[in-house]
Amino acid sequence: MMISQKYCLSAFSLGMLFAVIVTTDSNLMRCEYYNETVCKNSRFSVGCSGTKDCKSLTPDKGNQCYVLWQKSSHGFSIKQKAVEYSTNVPVPLLKEGNPVFNTLLYTLVPLLVITLILIASYWLYRHHKMTYFNEIPTVDLSVPSSYLHLKPVQLLEVKAQGRFGAVWKAQLRNEFVAVKIFPPQDKNSWQVEQEIFQLPQMKHNNILAFITAEERTDNLHLEYWLITAYHETNSLYDFLKANVVSWAEVLTISDSISKGLAHLHEELPPTRGEAYKPSIAHRDFKSKNVLLKDDLTACIADFGLAQVFYAGESPGDTHGQVGTRRYMAPEVLEGAINFNRDAFLRIDMYACGLVLWELLNRCSSQDGPVEEYMLPFEEEVGQHPNLEEIQELVVQRKGRPKFKSTWKKHPGIVVLCSTIEECWDHDAEARISASCLQERIKMLYKSLTPNSGSESHVTTGEHFT
Repeated sequence: MMISQKYCLSAFSLGMLFAVIVTTDSNLMRCEYYNETVCKNSRFSVGCSGTKDCKSLTPDKGNQCYVLWQKSSHGFSIKQKAVEYSTNVPVPLLKEGNPVFNTLLYTLVPLLVITLILIASYWLYRHHKMTYFNEIPTVDLSVPSSYLHLKPVQLLEVKAQGRFGAVWKAQLRNEFVAVKIFPPQDKNSWQVEQEIFQLPQMKHNNILAFITAEERTDNLHLEYWLITAYHETNSLYDFLKANVVSWAEVLTISDSISKGLAHLHEELPPTRGEAYKPSIAHRDFKSKNVLLKDDLTACIADFGLAQVFYAGESPGDTHGQVGTRRYMAPEVLEGAINFNRDAFLRIDMYACGLVLWELLNRCSSQDGPVEEYMLPFEEEVGQHPNLEEIQELVVQRKGRPKFKSTWKKHPGIVVLCSTIEECWDHDAEARISASCLQERIKMLYKSLTPNSGSESHVTTGEHFT
């Protein structure tokens, strides 16, 4: 039978027809039947519509009704209803009534069900997808309210590249500042540094001046900024590589280093304006972490590994073997450190002895030529020693950088060499403190005679008060 494209076949086989089962007997049921052609040709429309019992011809056969309908501008009209025998399945009965209503009902209800199924499927998919992504750790890139108060800093040029990030020369309004930028993985060092800087009574001429710390994001790239005072001369390491120093400059730099370390190590009682200051161990003291101002006085920087010691409290979880291996004390290298305040402060003093040796090694007041700058132990193990090489030299052989024989001809250098030896003594408990070092240098300056060289009296007196 040919059917026009205007007709729509609605049957169980297409899943588009919902009906009601009216009998529990799978082989006997009542179905509507209708034939529009018969009704039009019959004079009294006899035998063209009604209901009748439909019984399968064989026990394993069932019945199925189908409907042909047509949509026109006047609505929907049923063209034909018929009975067709098929496999033994429950057979629906089409309810008599408004044909248009029935057609809409049997069309819209399946569509609604399909829509609900699609919505449920999508929800299950989204739920599964979000469960997967929730298992992946993410970085919180939300912008805190402090971003609204970021300082107008313009980065100018990179001045140094270190373990914890890059140091930039930058401009803040009408002054230059230094910006140390930490990547996300070094956030902990950034937090430690700013916490150290913001401790009570930390403002000191020989401690790097702190301005602020900020979290910044650029195209979802998170950075941690530490903004401090800027010093064009850069670090002591950079300065000694390019310059020699006079005896007066040695004293000036040494004195300011000792003052900065003494202030860092010292506990200070509360004042009317500020609270109690705890003792602080630097734990990565070296010439690269000592900055020089224009007048060649020094200030200590880089507190990313620093440890705070509050009176009467345990330092908590900490790692003993940290810092730069070239400057590690023997007890650190062999893992024999006591985890108390004095032990960590003595580690700083060992490293300070090495820094003072670097300074003396570039002093122009020694008898004879000044050699090129060298790092501590560079002559013995080169520029890039591994941990085992440093351990063998410092711990087993008890090696230290060499004092030149020509240094003994300068009375001031001889005294400072003796002081350096007391800083890097192999026995940690025999090392002098930062405050003792400060007193030694002060007395060294005052004990010098004019015959020691007129340079020892050049502008250094103001630093030894």
